[in-house]
Amino acid sequence: MSGRPGPCNPQEIGALFLFEKLTPEQLGRLCAEGRVERFEPGPVYTEGEPATCFYVMLEGTVVLYRRVGGDDVEVTRTSQRGVYAGSMQAYLGDRVRQVYNNSMRVTEPTRFFVLPADTFAGIMQEWFPMAVHLLEGLFFGSKSTQRAIGQRERLLALGSLSAGLTHELNNPAAAAVRATATLRERVGKMRHKLAIIAQGSYSPEVMANLIDIQERTAERVAKAPALSPLEASDREDAVSDWLDDQGIPEGWRIAPTFVQAGLDVDWLDQVKAAVDEDILPSAIGWLNYTVETELLMDEINDSTARISHLVDAAKQYSQLDRAPFQHADVHELLDSTLLMLSGKIGKQIEVVKDYDRTLPKIPAYPAELNQVWTNLVDNAVAAMNSAGGQGTLTVRTASDHDRLLVEFRDTGVGIPAEDRGRIFDPFFTTKPVGEGTGLGLDISWRIVVNKHHGSIQVESEPGDTRFQVLLPLTAVEEESA
Repeated sequence: MSGRPGPCNPQEIGALFLFEKLTPEQLGRLCAEGRVERFEPGPVYTEGEPATCFYVMLEGTVVLYRRVGGDDVEVTRTSQRGVYAGSMQAYLGDRVRQVYNNSMRVTEPTRFFVLPADTFAGIMQEWFPMAVHLLEGLFFGSKSTQRAIGQRERLLALGSLSAGLTHELNNPAAAAVRATATLRERVGKMRHKLAIIAQGSYSPEVMANLIDIQERTAERVAKAPALSPLEASDREDAVSDWLDDQGIPEGWRIAPTFVQAGLDVDWLDQVKAAVDEDILPSAIGWLNYTVETELLMDEINDSTARISHLVDAAKQYSQLDRAPFQHADVHELLDSTLLMLSGKIGKQIEVVKDYDRTLPKIPAYPAELNQVWTNLVDNAVAAMNSAGGQGTLTVRTASDHDRLLVEFRDTGVGIPAEDRGRIFDPFFTTKPVGEGTGLGLDISWRIVVNKHHGSIQVESEPGDTRFQVLLPLTAVEEESA
């Protein structure tokens, strides 16, 4: 949008703080090569368009805003004379993409001093060569540092996840190894006991009864009910007394195994009725090995299933075998992230999942959203550790008009009011020196806002901090089409 041209007065622009140190000759050149334009209320330029002009406000009111998802978010509103916007990085030339980084509109008739971008770049390089070199170094150095520390941030997250995953895998793996060794021992003893029974002068009918009891015992183990500690204790006492009454040695050791397998006194009475009295001790011992074997195999099955679940979660988290962009279920992404971070979260922090499972899949880059969840969970855990190491992390999903809401709520120390406006800035961190790079939330912002066309915001007070991520339900390309 272009405004109405007006006369350029060197004295007027020389009164602005931006030009107050310039000589009369320099001010005259600015007026000769630039222009004064008056804009009526409305837009001046739009974010993403080629940056062709540098604007300095002479009088009026300007509003700068950025496009976040489907909304225009106001960045600043001011009536201060001399504020500037537009092609402020024209002096970098074609080394950076010269587009407007925000949109500007005016709310009342407003006058600007306008310099073409090429003219502004030439004047900067001619009048302030040292400043241009310093600004170039600052700009590109900051970009380089941001990339390097961004990689470091990812490596730190990967190291933390690897340590947590290793810890989580070690527990079921060690349990499976222990159970396998014990199972080998129990099977050996079962073979020995079977050999003893087979050497006796038992009829085929008695042997058939023993085999039948063994099969039904194994089935009973698979259907063992869950007992409360009090119920289990009472049943162990009853089984132990029954074994003692029958003269079975070490009844106190066998009773807990039988009770865990769902065997009770009624079942043992059936066993007693099925075999001769002289074979009962051997039969009980044989059934004990059967029960222990079944329980050990259940333990091995649970352990290996846990390992498989962790591996699936790692694949889901990393998205190694998936397309970079796809329609994804955010609940699967959240679950895999929480599982991967369970070691870091610890047992002192309660995790509450408040999911709306009716929400549809959304177009997304799943691996990058997992990085967002990782950063937000990591910050929440750090906040609760600062508050004593205990607390509750609530992860909630819901529908918010045409967007999907993912909210992380923690009961930590909160974010001070003076820091809330800066937490998404690169390199800003509230963590102690060496513990944070200050890029976690900056990376999260860029992934959510720039890549997914969503928004991310925070509400915080001590004991209640909420990071809210809003993601579109449909792809921007689909909306455009």
